[in-house]
Amino acid sequence: MGPVNKVSHVFTLGHVAEMLGEDEDWLFEVAEEMDPEDGQLWVVGVGENGVMAFTDDVIENLKELIAIHKEDHSIIEKRRHVLAAMIKPKNEESDGV
Repeated sequence: MGPVNKVSHVFTLGHVAEMLGEDEDWLFEVAEEMDPEDGQLWVVGVGENGVMAFTDDVIENLKELIAIHKEDHSIIEKRRHVLAAMIKPKNEESDGV
């Protein structure tokens, strides 16, 4: 028998933002750097794109990430610039063809 999933429930991003008194959009950007191994995952329902959610264990880790991001407000902005550089607009891609 393979590993048994011991997660009995998760908290949605909106719920965690409310619990921690944080803006949901800002918290999304902070939590984007987390992986499923960190306890961040996606919950998908019928007709939905999905919602970010967290296991019980990750809330304390998320609080630490929040503190880091509040200490250095440039972290998110730097990540935005890196992602923007990686994604070329379609008109730039077609110019080379």
